[in-house]
Amino acid sequence: MGTLVDYLSRVARYEWWVVAIELFLIGLVVYWVVDFLEGTRGERLFRGVIFLLVAGFLILNLVVEKFGFERLQYLYKGFLVAVLIIAVAAFQPEIRRVLIRIGQPTFSSSSSQRLARTIEEIIAAVTEISAARRGAIIVIERRVALGEFIETGVQIDAKVTAELLKTIFHPGTALHDMAVIIRGDRIIAARVQLPLAEVSGADGFTLGSRHRAAMGITTGSDASVIVVSEETGIISIAENGKLARNLDESQIRLYLTKVMGEMVPVLERFWKSSKKSVSADNS
Repeated sequence: MGTLVDYLSRVARYEWWVVAIELFLIGLVVYWVVDFLEGTRGERLFRGVIFLLVAGFLILNLVVEKFGFERLQYLYKGFLVAVLIIAVAAFQPEIRRVLIRIGQPTFSSSSSQRLARTIEEIIAAVTEISAARRGAIIVIERRVALGEFIETGVQIDAKVTAELLKTIFHPGTALHDMAVIIRGDRIIAARVQLPLAEVSGADGFTLGSRHRAAMGITTGSDASVIVVSEETGIISIAENGKLARNLDESQIRLYLTKVMGEMVPVLERFWKSSKKSVSADNS
């Protein structure tokens, strides 16, 4: 406790506004990193590294300095170097994405054009799948990241096209079962396993696993899901744990335009991130 009080007294020697600005900048950097890594495996790794650094700092200042453990203090300095090396190796994909993002040019196409194209590709796919009586479940990620579900499937990261969606949900293909997750104008993953909602009453007997999965994922997130029934070809949309059934093409277009239109600022960030990934793959 004495060491902590001594540390706080040293901090108090500085101007309060200097300390406030420094803490604000540190918090801003941490927030930016966490926001950039949100929904990825790097997010958990970053939290673990931060925990190790904070724990090591507390041990060094509250134990080592108090009892004069010079050798332990020397080992801690080596520990910091090792953590830095491990972090660079572990965060290699994320670091590469940051560097590419810094050097990438501004988008030439407008957000509205990309949004309209993506919507039309989805509609073209689901209407043809519906006409062919093939099942499909398409999850549109919104503000709540679906990283934990993406990890259960096969990651793709490809531009949304009607042809690709129809190929994925063609019976007999390796990815046709379960769900596809779309982020912005990118298909992030296929064959994604979703939680099934508990449906009581008569609906529990009439709804299949696809519709229950669509309701299940929207119960715990703000995602929107388009479901095509394999038995009837009926197109439904799930949101907030509820299901709207038997929708036509104009209703789907109106809904997607509303939902994805609200997401334009977030989608622009996703589009920038996805473009840098494509540029890295082509390099």
